[in-house]
Amino acid sequence: MSVVVKRLLVFTIGVPLVVVFVLFLPFGSNFALNAVITVFSAIAAVEFSLMLKTKNLCIGKPAAAVLGALAPLSGVVMLVFNSPSWTAPLFLMAGACAVFISCVFTSEKDFDGIIGRIAAGIAVMVYPGVFLFWLVMMSAWQNAGIIILIFLLVNIACDSAAWLAGMLFGKGNRGVVAVSPNKSVAGFIGGAVGSAIIGVSALLIVPEVFTPRFDSVPVTVLAVGLSLCTGAVAAVGDLVESAIKRSCNFKDSGSLMLGRGGILDSVDSIAVAAPVFFLLYNVLFINHPS
Repeated sequence: MSVVVKRLLVFTIGVPLVVVFVLFLPFGSNFALNAVITVFSAIAAVEFSLMLKTKNLCIGKPAAAVLGALAPLSGVVMLVFNSPSWTAPLFLMAGACAVFISCVFTSEKDFDGIIGRIAAGIAVMVYPGVFLFWLVMMSAWQNAGIIILIFLLVNIACDSAAWLAGMLFGKGNRGVVAVSPNKSVAGFIGGAVGSAIIGVSALLIVPEVFTPRFDSVPVTVLAVGLSLCTGAVAAVGDLVESAIKRSCNFKDSGSLMLGRGGILDSVDSIAVAAPVFFLLYNVLFINHPS
């Protein structure tokens, strides 16, 4: 099966599934979507731990899964049970303490690996879990389903448009980024155009979620700016994971996602872009907790 066919299959199946989870299963503060995010974060953390192992930064798969799920899980608990804002740091502190305490009971022959275990434990807890926490917290907003869908579509459009533009027009302008030599100038431009199209389309279709804080700036500029910044950071997130994989001699983080590799390969851009979108949306537009 060709890469093009695999990409099209993922797109035609994945986008409708995203729409279903975001818009048609909004119950319990988007519990279904956030449960999927938590599970994906756990699996992605396991994939990341396998890469770290090549650098002698070792942590077991079960521990990596638990640590990777902690941040988004804390967000789910905050939304479902209306628990206080210190729930998230409490979960993360518990995870960090567990990593440190496990080193106390290390046998003498494993002393050399203590630093590596601590580094790996903290790393899989932060990436991608702490980043995905901000995607979970978007569920606290009014019109959360629509805003989350816009965020996800910006990422999907950026990735898809970049791939298409790179395939069609990137032959002579590849290699601009060493960590991902197949990336092209045409691809980056295509990704920006795809992101901007989603921003403008969202503004036209659902203008009610774009109430600007600054009357002096046209709302179209704010919406396009939000989508362009989100798309740009999503591209950086993809490059960051490419750098990690290249450092660890991995082609893909896994094989669970047809045509895309592993779970981490699929959420790398979304994870890094989530806190940026969360911050910019709050700065540029007026919203209230649901």
